[in-house]
Amino acid sequence: MSDAAFGATSAIGRVLVAPALAAAAWAAYSRLAIDHAVDLPPALDAPLRHRSGPAGTVAVYADRGAGGRPLVLLHSINAAASAREMRPLFQHYRRTRSVIAVDLPGFGLADRGSRSYSAERYIDAITDVLTGEAAGGADVIALSLTAEFAATVAARQPELVRSLAMISPTGLGGHRPAAARRVRQISLGLSADLWRQPVFDLLVSRPSLRFFLGRTFVGPVDRDLLEYAFLTSHQPGAAYAPLAFVSGRLFNHRIADEVYSLLTVPTLVIYDDDPFITFDALPAVMDANGRLQAVRIVPSRGLPHWEKLPETAAALAGFWAALEG
Repeated sequence: MSDAAFGATSAIGRVLVAPALAAAAWAAYSRLAIDHAVDLPPALDAPLRHRSGPAGTVAVYADRGAGGRPLVLLHSINAAASAREMRPLFQHYRRTRSVIAVDLPGFGLADRGSRSYSAERYIDAITDVLTGEAAGGADVIALSLTAEFAATVAARQPELVRSLAMISPTGLGGHRPAAARRVRQISLGLSADLWRQPVFDLLVSRPSLRFFLGRTFVGPVDRDLLEYAFLTSHQPGAAYAPLAFVSGRLFNHRIADEVYSLLTVPTLVIYDDDPFITFDALPAVMDANGRLQAVRIVPSRGLPHWEKLPETAAALAGFWAALEG
């Protein structure tokens, strides 16, 4: 081998070895230095109980002091999800009506661990909560991907859902290309047993969480929400449900045609410029289903109820008032 060829080979070797060493160092740091069982307080300041059902055990926060028809709040599905995402709505409505929020399987204070996380599991969990905690038909508000599950429950058992409000729901358009690429990259790491925890630790580091949450706020990220996202994602088994999310298997890519367009319960879509998904199919779904309406809250990203609570509450008030007419 010539000196030039040997030098080139050595250079290539150094280029390949450096990332491998860095990855190995991070894996060791993840295993030895990161606490994966930090103290996790309840997501909401409200009476808490655990409910066991066909989908496992979920955490139920309920304030029934004001009475009336229950309002059920369902958080999204992501790397660091919990009922904390719905806190502005919980705090706003608990003064005037019964309010229930849930930590769904794999998140918050619900059961976690290595088990099958499927769309049907979340549908079963929501069905069980509505049946056992909100008899007589509830008003339901669901965020992002969980809107698909709640809508499926409403389609199958409309007696459980008087009305459905979906905030930034998936299934009304495609995933934005940049976001889709990041999801595919994360999925590759989380699918391998060896790298699941190290890759997840990168995903839920404070800088990473600040970046992703920052995409869903127009203004500054809420610090309390950011801190709780960090705590809830540093629990035993926290990586398993997000693995199902990033794999794509929780999404129903025909939800618009198979469910949204056919819903018989009154349905409201609240949306604007979500950084991860589009709403291109919304006009067609509204044309197909006269019981579905939409309100655009501008400017907002994926969490209008955090930055535009009065506008969100006004949209909901108008929606619910029409049901009483």
